[in-house]
Amino acid sequence: MSEALGHGVTPRPEIAGLPAYVPGQRPEPGRRIFKLSSNEVALPPLPAVMAAIADAAGDANRYPDMYATALTEALAAHVGVGADQIVAGNGSVAVLSHVLTAVCRPGDEVVIPWRSFEAYPIVLSVAGAQAVPVPLDAEGRHDLARMADAVTERTRAVMLCTPNNPTGPALTHREVRDFLAAVPPQVLVVLDEAYLEFVRNDDPVDGVALAAAHQNLVLLRTFSKAYGLAGLRVGYAVASPALAGAVRSASTPFGVNAAAQAAGLAALSAQQEVAARVASVVRERERMRSALLAMGWQVPDPQGNFLWFPLGDQSLACARAAQEAGVLVRPFSGDGVRISVGEPEANSLVLELAESWLT
Repeated sequence: MSEALGHGVTPRPEIAGLPAYVPGQRPEPGRRIFKLSSNEVALPPLPAVMAAIADAAGDANRYPDMYATALTEALAAHVGVGADQIVAGNGSVAVLSHVLTAVCRPGDEVVIPWRSFEAYPIVLSVAGAQAVPVPLDAEGRHDLARMADAVTERTRAVMLCTPNNPTGPALTHREVRDFLAAVPPQVLVVLDEAYLEFVRNDDPVDGVALAAAHQNLVLLRTFSKAYGLAGLRVGYAVASPALAGAVRSASTPFGVNAAAQAAGLAALSAQQEVAARVASVVRERERMRSALLAMGWQVPDPQGNFLWFPLGDQSLACARAAQEAGVLVRPFSGDGVRISVGEPEANSLVLELAESWLT
């Protein structure tokens, strides 16, 4: 039974039973330590972005543009769709919550890969739906055949995460195309592309082209990773005009603050600088993976800005050892450790730790 919240009020059972979202550990005050636990970009915001944030601060006494009109129009031009197909929100997790609220009814099922992003079970439970987790394959990839088989008459949506957080592999365009062909058109497919810009596989997913061909596909994207705006919380969905309109109706009013809107616009206007930063992260990622493979590690193909160490029952102990050595990482008890790509010095320290974990 749910615990009473004063005067006999009890929360919904789905809320009382929610798993807690575990954020990446933060450094202790006064100690120099590398924070590689949250998949952030280590570099500070671009100068133009900082200037835009400072300028927006002068209007902090005013409500922001409720529909983030300028940002929405800029995103539409950047993506190559109509502005009526874009819905911005307070980070892609909030946008996902609005998507599920718009389409899910109590008792609906949502098929998800697992292990994947920890927020999925939480937001779909809040929407009143039930998670149907499908285990990843031995390489840390979505088992799309089993996910398609898990779709029933109760299935309202399916989550795809590419690259998959926390394991790293990305889906290919052909895989997603074939999956969409296998899923009934009344089932929503949500393609979470939070790490889209870091993908370097031979057949990257063209989500916009797929969304144009499949009205039941919605894309989720964010400014938190490649654009380095994790602290401002701005993400967006790309969907058909009808679905985007429903999501917009379910969204929190004024969900994107003025500083985030200004920063997003400035970041979109600095594509060359953003691309250069992404390229530097990819170079470090590949340097780390090559070194790990040479050591004998079986590391899943990393296509985001992080790597996955399948340490099983040793995950928590290895995370503690990393912290003692000066690196904060993200353990998943019983499964593995996810480590973000950070500064070259931090990455080299991770490689030293990884070699010690093999002995």
